[in-house]
Amino acid sequence: MLPPIQTSTQPTKTRLTILVLLLGISIITYIDRVNISITARHMMPALGLTNVEMGQIFSAFVLGYALFQIPGGWLGDRWGARKVLTLAVIWWSMFTAMTALAPTSFLASAFGIWGSLIVVRFLIGVGEAAALPNFNRAVANWCGPHERGFGIAMTISGIGIGSALTPPITAWIMVNYGWQIAFYFAGLLGVVIALIWYWFATDRPEDHPRVNAQEAALIRGDTPTPTADDRPISVPWKAFARTPTVWWLVLSYTCFGYVAYVYMSWFYLYLVEERGFSILRGAVFASSPFIAMTIFCPLGGWLTDQLSKRLGLNKGRSWIGLAGMTLAAFSIILGAIIDAPFVAIGFLSLGAGWLYFTVGAFWSIPVDLSKPHAGTLSGLMNTGANLGGTLSPTLTPWLANEFGWSVSLGVAASMALLGALAWLKIRPGDGLRGNIVKI
Repeated sequence: MLPPIQTSTQPTKTRLTILVLLLGISIITYIDRVNISITARHMMPALGLTNVEMGQIFSAFVLGYALFQIPGGWLGDRWGARKVLTLAVIWWSMFTAMTALAPTSFLASAFGIWGSLIVVRFLIGVGEAAALPNFNRAVANWCGPHERGFGIAMTISGIGIGSALTPPITAWIMVNYGWQIAFYFAGLLGVVIALIWYWFATDRPEDHPRVNAQEAALIRGDTPTPTADDRPISVPWKAFARTPTVWWLVLSYTCFGYVAYVYMSWFYLYLVEERGFSILRGAVFASSPFIAMTIFCPLGGWLTDQLSKRLGLNKGRSWIGLAGMTLAAFSIILGAIIDAPFVAIGFLSLGAGWLYFTVGAFWSIPVDLSKPHAGTLSGLMNTGANLGGTLSPTLTPWLANEFGWSVSLGVAASMALLGALAWLKIRPGDGLRGNIVKI
């Protein structure tokens, strides 16, 4: 158990340490997610896999990730983010390491090389499904009412950091030691961060020995924190279904997910195959969109908190979502049609940055609507993103093969624009119980 801190009249900063640990888990999450898109360059010829088959392997992860979003969020609401995140990170880290063994394991004997990788990637997705909903569960408990947009955006900016670090590091490991070592290394990192999280974190600030009364009051704001005895058991599914904002939110985040997975799955290979970059040089420039995500994500989270404080939740959230996704759409279009490769990379990177500018607004809304069920509602929203993401890794190379990369990226831009339009109907300030949705 951690020793308590000395009593002080100033609020302690333990919540910032919690956010840093969540950021570390987020980085590991996306190292484990993105590394296969880098190793694919060596895996495909070594294992006899085609681009389409590799796209299906990418999609297997997203399918498992999508199907278990709601259960993962519900478990966080019920059991707490501390336990659920610890178990989830260890689970997916073990199967990340198993990716290197799958083509020669008993799974390959039963399902073939392609099938063994499908199974392993699906199971990694099952574990990672608990990550983001439980990040939001932890942020809901650990951040004050006007800190949540920045808190979740800072945490999810690990997507950008992890995805920026992954291409050069994984490519270097792959070239020097083989693609299998990259998966063993990533799996070990995951186990280490899981143990650190379990050692330091608590589910409620009041239970942490390093939180003083001033910090606890700052986190609570005007809303009492639930005790262990009054955590929610039943989920208000009818209220979710009768709230138009929930439906429009899921639709918009489905569009978000389609676009995000284009970057996660195919941007590196797009640079190598379409723009003519070498393996190592392409890995360096493939980091550009993720660097933009890292910068724009917390900026958008901070801005949505400031606007919500001054203008109310409806404008504070929707203005950020509408602006970010609209700018993402136009940036992607420009990047797709410009011939100069470095200028194109610049615009495509801006597209990723503007897309993730909206993250704080997206993920704050489940807490705005229902703090006790933030994990479950976050899982519902992220299910939409990953249904879109299940389609994206397979459809993107097919469109590129049939019509060219400009068309394939144009479809991604259109999805971003559709997601932007959905923000015109998202009104978290109206509360959870709205009129029955007319379909």
